[in-house]
Amino acid sequence: MKTAMIAKLGGAALAAAITLAANPAAAQEAGDIQVKLLGTAVLPDGEIEQVNLDLVNLPAGTQTEASDSFVPTLAIEYFFSPEFSIETICCVTEHDVDGVAGAAGTELVADGLLLPATFTAKYHIATGSVRPYLGAGVTYFMWLDDEPGATAVALGADDFSLSDEFGFVLQAGVDIPVSDSAAVSLDAKRYFVDTTATWYANGVEVIQTEHKLDPWVLSAGVAFRF
Repeated sequence: MKTAMIAKLGGAALAAAITLAANPAAAQEAGDIQVKLLGTAVLPDGEIEQVNLDLVNLPAGTQTEASDSFVPTLAIEYFFSPEFSIETICCVTEHDVDGVAGAAGTELVADGLLLPATFTAKYHIATGSVRPYLGAGVTYFMWLDDEPGATAVALGADDFSLSDEFGFVLQAGVDIPVSDSAAVSLDAKRYFVDTTATWYANGVEVIQTEHKLDPWVLSAGVAFRF
């Protein structure tokens, strides 16, 4: 349902931009800076890939998933040439991790606050006024806050941590100019990054699991070139 809503919004933005872009806009030049203001859906996985420690005898087949998050995003892009640029994004997302198979309905992680520091290098394809691009880069997932969920607390967990991790990113999108300095922007990123979750009771590790995050990050908004 959420991804369908994002697709509909992106389609509407694309149609509006094509309607507005009656006259070709100037292409980016070396030294240009582009700032994007975006609405972003962060859609992680969160499944358990490996159990490293289990002193509480988790139910057989226990599996988890992470909640989606919808946030505003700021992206800043520098052009080395009309074709090549680098981009970084700024956003903070919040996620819970809940049990599904084997532990359905349980809340294991509450209010995990994530800063996904990300840099991508992008190649822009010259196709007239519409500017599609492809990109790839690196990310560092930093957890600013994380707490054991209500179910974990009820079972005796009094502390929790998620490991900060490096990963890589693939990117594709399009900028559709509506004037010489403004555009509608649609962007999709796929992250590839894991994290290790550890629950503690009285200072002792009782559960440690490795989780696949690998979020899709889908954005739509406006871009301004300077």
